[in-house]
Amino acid sequence: MKDTILPEIPFSVLELATVTQDATISQTFAKSLELARNVEQFGYKRFWLSEHHNMVSVASSATSILIGYIASGTNSMRVGSGGIMLPNHSPLAVAEQFGTLESLYPGRIDLGLGRAPGTDQLTAMALRGDFFNNASEFPQNVLKLQNYLSKENSNAKVRAIPGEGLDIPIWILGSSTDSAQLAAALGLPYAFASHFAPGQFFAAIDLYRKLFRPSKHLEKPYVMACVNVIAADTDAEAHLLATSLYQMFLGIVTGIRQPLQPPVESMEGIWTDDQKAALNQMLSLSFIGSGDTIKKDLGDFIAQTNINEIMIISNIYDHLAKIHSYELFAKIMKNSL
Repeated sequence: MKDTILPEIPFSVLELATVTQDATISQTFAKSLELARNVEQFGYKRFWLSEHHNMVSVASSATSILIGYIASGTNSMRVGSGGIMLPNHSPLAVAEQFGTLESLYPGRIDLGLGRAPGTDQLTAMALRGDFFNNASEFPQNVLKLQNYLSKENSNAKVRAIPGEGLDIPIWILGSSTDSAQLAAALGLPYAFASHFAPGQFFAAIDLYRKLFRPSKHLEKPYVMACVNVIAADTDAEAHLLATSLYQMFLGIVTGIRQPLQPPVESMEGIWTDDQKAALNQMLSLSFIGSGDTIKKDLGDFIAQTNINEIMIISNIYDHLAKIHSYELFAKIMKNSL
């Protein structure tokens, strides 16, 4: 739609190393790297990987290792976590891991932090062992992590080597107003998970902007929204591809997890009316269609939210169709479609 001109804001990628029905884990990682190399050429600013555990469809559990793999195979794009689930780790370990990454790939590493475990409670307990760290301690642990990364910690008895004194941007990730308040209080950029939990998105970004306190890290509020995008040459093709996404989220609703499934001609008979309603709510901030369709809808969304950056995730079964979706979106954002 040529008459829709989008504002020039950065656009980025969230990747889960999603395992498809026909792929091994090794093949999945190779596909993630191929995707990263392509989107770097398309002009995406960041490529973030998200920590999840005990999910047969998601292979990004050892997130910092995978970040290093992607960074080593790309040249200039920022690579980071979307996010590291801080309750699963000690702040010192995270500071050392990301200090190592930043030392290997200077000026290219982002550290997004979340307060959820990224898994079920039983798996979270298995991950942590005797190390007990719950979500209520998240604000204090963010401060501890910031301290380990600061130059001022050089005389402390416990230091992050590597990590200390390095400029590693920290982001607060969230899906609620709690995370918005923390990001505002600490003067940090805020990334909202509207790709699966859009319910509090508008309230959260409004609260973040109202409560924001400038810091040495950030002078003004900075909001990034993560949304689902399924782009194709036609609306019909995009909606067909999106049935893989619907099946993935249906597994979340029912608790029956499986690798990402091929698209189907119709979801009728696969989901119930109640399940369809639940999925429509979870996926309400999704952009599915041709370039013209997405461009119009996206223009309305950016104008309504005034976001500073958009991050997209495209859970598409066919790898070439997935790359094509990201290419189309980049053209949309560059107003070249």
